[in-house]
Amino acid sequence: MAGCSDGDADASPSKSPTQTAGSSSPSSTADAEDAAVIAAYTSSWDAQTEAYKKATSAGTDLKKSTTLQALADIEKDLSAMRRAGQVTTGKPLIHPKVVKVTDAAIPKATVADCVDTTNWMLIDKTSKKEVPLPSERLTRYVSTATLEKWGKTWMVTKLTAQDQAC
Repeated sequence: MAGCSDGDADASPSKSPTQTAGSSSPSSTADAEDAAVIAAYTSSWDAQTEAYKKATSAGTDLKKSTTLQALADIEKDLSAMRRAGQVTTGKPLIHPKVVKVTDAAIPKATVADCVDTTNWMLIDKTSKKEVPLPSERLTRYVSTATLEKWGKTWMVTKLTAQDQAC
């Protein structure tokens, strides 16, 4: 499974008490941009969670926040799940942080995350029984994402789950 989001409240960066919403300081602009990046990332994971629940991206918002490049990996997972007759239940917990935003012709952002899949289960669609997974499988792992700003919209272009616990 590539990953998903539950829209965790910790996903939104908070403003410092000295900043106001109308402030035009560089840090408030950066905070707003970081918040937009996190919102796009979280939206992508929310849509992924929905897709994995039914082993298809049909009827989800994946294409609104995830480019075809990133979507191809998700679709590969979904296809394997359909062949195996599997879906997911529950939700992963995410804790994304913006690592970097670059200002360029096409702005890019990098998000680091600790994904917790403890309560996100793979089940057999027919029997509704949990599918046993390898014991060495990480249930909390580091994940990174690359996003690009297309017009006014941040889009997830790449998701990478790493073999590193968090």
